[in-house]
Amino acid sequence: MAAMKRRRISFPRTGAVENSLSLANKGHFVVCTADEIRFAVPLEYLSKNIFIELLRMSEEEFGLPSDGPITLPCDSIFLKYVMSLVKDHMPEDLEKALVTSLSTCHFSASSSNCLGQSHQQNLIYGY
Repeated sequence: MAAMKRRRISFPRTGAVENSLSLANKGHFVVCTADEIRFAVPLEYLSKNIFIELLRMSEEEFGLPSDGPITLPCDSIFLKYVMSLVKDHMPEDLEKALVTSLSTCHFSASSSNCLGQSHQQNLIYGY
């Protein structure tokens, strides 16, 4: 009788796996790159100009998703590079250079001219 009075909270089974792929840990948001790699990005990165520009370009190219993560118009190599720079406190002049290169380079999910995929233009940062 006690078991009958307990209420269970259950999640719908349909799409449960898909929904779990778009969830992030506390303090993070989920994005996908043009090559369909999923990243959990710290919310504090949203204040960085490079992420502001990537999100603006994403909205222009892909629109706002109604379900699932935002797709950024760059490949996973470039996003890993940007995230490592931001994590290591990227110098302001380097961030400006990256933002400038984003605005002059037209990203396309099907283009081989995406920053990160092009061997003609490489941004390198060393200590």
